[in-house]
Amino acid sequence: MNIETLNPATGELLDVFQAMNSDQVMENVEQAHRSFLAWKERPFPHRSRCMKNAARFLRETAKECALLMAREMGKPVSQGIAEAQKCAWVCEYYAEHAQTFLRQEAVETAASRSYIAFRPLGLILAVMPWNYPFWQVFRFAAPALMAGNGCVLKHASNVSGCALKIGDIFQKAGFPESLFSVLLIPSSDVESVIEHPLIKAVTLTGSGTAGRAVAQAAGRVLKKTVMELGGSDPYIILQEADLEFAARICATSRLLNSGQSCIAAKRFIVAKSVAERFEELLIKEMRKYTVGDPMKENTDIGPLARKDLREELQRQVLGSIKLGARCLLGGRIPEGAGFFYPATLLTDVRRGMPAFEEETFGPVAAITPVESEREAVELANSSSFGLGAAVFTQDREKGEQIAREQLEAGSCFVNDFVKSDPRLPFGGIKESGYGRELSSYGIKEFVNIKSVFVR
Repeated sequence: MNIETLNPATGELLDVFQAMNSDQVMENVEQAHRSFLAWKERPFPHRSRCMKNAARFLRETAKECALLMAREMGKPVSQGIAEAQKCAWVCEYYAEHAQTFLRQEAVETAASRSYIAFRPLGLILAVMPWNYPFWQVFRFAAPALMAGNGCVLKHASNVSGCALKIGDIFQKAGFPESLFSVLLIPSSDVESVIEHPLIKAVTLTGSGTAGRAVAQAAGRVLKKTVMELGGSDPYIILQEADLEFAARICATSRLLNSGQSCIAAKRFIVAKSVAERFEELLIKEMRKYTVGDPMKENTDIGPLARKDLREELQRQVLGSIKLGARCLLGGRIPEGAGFFYPATLLTDVRRGMPAFEEETFGPVAAITPVESEREAVELANSSSFGLGAAVFTQDREKGEQIAREQLEAGSCFVNDFVKSDPRLPFGGIKESGYGRELSSYGIKEFVNIKSVFVR
């Protein structure tokens, strides 16, 4: 079986990879396990040196990595460079802090000595998506490897070149051969990898459908999972918000990565008294973004990653308009090659419309005017998702109270767009998944939290 990658800017075939057969997968997993047995005994300073090497290689090859992302999934090259640099940051962060995060914790009991130790689990299988093909992998791999684990990656097939490049970076950085192992296999083969006795846990970033399938497979063999799934992030714009500032930040959040982000702003819930003005300002900001060749430095919005994704987005836009939404900007598939879609703004979006109920994975913003703050919070929380949320107001105390106490999401921001940061735990609730990545919480997801009691 072959795995093909297409250039989403042209629709042309890029590369053809030979998928691994079951024997090759078995061999890769066993080799990774042998490397893990040695790696788990390496002291933290040794692990740290390797991880800092990986960070250095990422910074040195950021442009090369960005061009690969642009070719395989259409990310504008300037954003790809930023992604590679952020990957270097997460490597440096865990190289510096992992030992502290996993330091033994003394606990006073009836024992002469009792404490909590943190030990690696073994091989962690990662099933990763295409939208941030480097960041999604490194934010899992950096803490997992620093904790002493081994990593087995099943990346999205359309970014197979990115997967192999990441493996090459870890190899050059001095990690043991095969400790970070890349499996070029179709999604249909993932379940058999999960069932492999040397795989000890699974992490997935992706759709709810993929998350359910992987969680069910892992549950049958009693293996821990961490799931970072979809999102339909609500941004509440209160009447006292700085509207020009809010429009600028909201446009950035909605259009970053061509709108293909789980934590992109998707639903804008706006106080009715300022909704018309906010619409005008958001249109003005969205028109500043250039759609075009992702290889060019001045491109802001590249193509969507696949043709079927564009078709699904258009279905959601037209379905919402049919139910009463108004299209203020964009909304039409352009002519020509590639899977491009324009920056699009819908307003009068209500419950029951696709743009409100579903995750829109592309540059489509949906405005819902509301009469009160109470209604705004209710609509924000009415989604089945709970990944991120934000509130814009010049009353920071009120905004913080809404973010902390009222919004139902794993990450809640005030006067800024939702983003991941190595220093903060990241993950969702409800149908956006469970478990956390990043920070001290993320590194402890895949360790044996062991109680030691000495009488």
